[in-house]
Parts: sequence; C-alpha cells; structure tokens
Amino acid sequence: MPDTTPDTTPDPAPGTPSDQLPALPVTFRPGRTRAVLLSAAVALFAAISLIALLLKQVNPGERLSFVFTAALLAGVLVLLARPRVDADETGVTVVNIVTRRRLEWAQILRVNLRPGDPWVFLDLSDGTSLPVLGIQPGIARERAIADARALRALAVARTTPPGPGTSQG
Repeated sequence: MPDTTPDTTPDPAPGTPSDQLPALPVTFRPGRTRAVLLSAAVALFAAISLIALLLKQVNPGERLSFVFTAALLAGVLVLLARPRVDADETGVTVVNIVTRRRLEWAQILRVNLRPGDPWVFLDLSDGTSLPVLGIQPGIARERAIADARALRALAVARTTPPGPGTSQG
C-alpha cells in the first residue's frame, strides 16, 4: 500500500533531485479549483436555463438566447478549468486556458513558485518564462507546493547528466 502521508520535507538543495520522483507519466492540475469551476459551470447553466423555461412572458427566441448565454458562460468556466501539466519521459506539455505548449526537459532551466505567485513559472532555455496555470496555490496551497517540488525534481533529474554508476529515468 503506498504511503499517503504528506511530504513535509524542505525543498531539496538547488541542483539535487529529490529521492522520490513521481512515476511518469504524471499530470498536475489544480483539482479543487477544477471541481469548483466545473460545478459552477453546471449550476450556472442549469439555473439560467431553468429561469428561461419558467418565465411566462418570454418568447421562444428569448428563451433560446437565455440558454445560449448560459452555455457561453459555462464554456468560459470550463476553459478556466482546463489548465494542467502533463509530464512524461520526453518532456512536459503545459496546457493553459487557451494554449498548449510542448517542452523537452532540456528546455526547462528552472521551476519557480515564489511566495505570492499566482502559479508556477518555468524559466526556459530561450530566455523566456512560461506561466504554468496547472499548478496554482489558490485553493490548495500545500498541493501546489508539492506539485511544484515534484515538477522541479523531475526537471532536475531529467536535465542533469547521470553520474558514474547511476541511471537516469
């Protein structure tokens, strides 16, 4: 049975991979935020559609516009619930609200989650920084910190050449 005790160890020193790397492939996403957004999308759509059906003085075209507006608003909430990070042996796929970007491990120089940051940022080898909305400390701060540490450990392990007698992966 796997140990489900939360990790309370401090961050590993820069440049040293964690002893416990997550098994690949792994997906990081803000689970609670996603659940809240998807629940709100369903509730919003149901409530506005029900109101459209219950209003007596509304003609069919207006009812349809109510339902269309409800679908549009629910769609925005579903897009906000989309962010995630998929890590596998060859790299990372960062899925943000409307964009998706595939990165090789070698392109990731650093994984940052500083106090006050709304989400993780990846410092990339081309000199840019990529926001990673799939790891955000909003509702579940401890989970986001653990996910950021895991992604950092994976990045370090995958970009550091293996030493003598060690294997990578």
